[in-house]
Amino acid sequence: MQISARNRLKGKIVEVKKGATTAHVKIDVGGQIVTASITNESVDDLALTAGQTAYAVIKASDVMVAVD
Repeated sequence: MQISARNRLKGKIVEVKKGATTAHVKIDVGGQIVTASITNESVDDLALTAGQTAYAVIKASDVMVAVD
């Protein structure tokens, strides 16, 4: 896979939960869970299942930093 996005996090899918039209895909990235909301059609097209390696690709014009 080649993609121009620099904000990509490799992890493992831990849950795919389909709703009426939208699915929530949870990806474990180094012990942190990133949740993506995508269409059910995309889940089917990509054949997403728990246990599969996947990337969370974050498209944002800004990345902010915060501290406590």
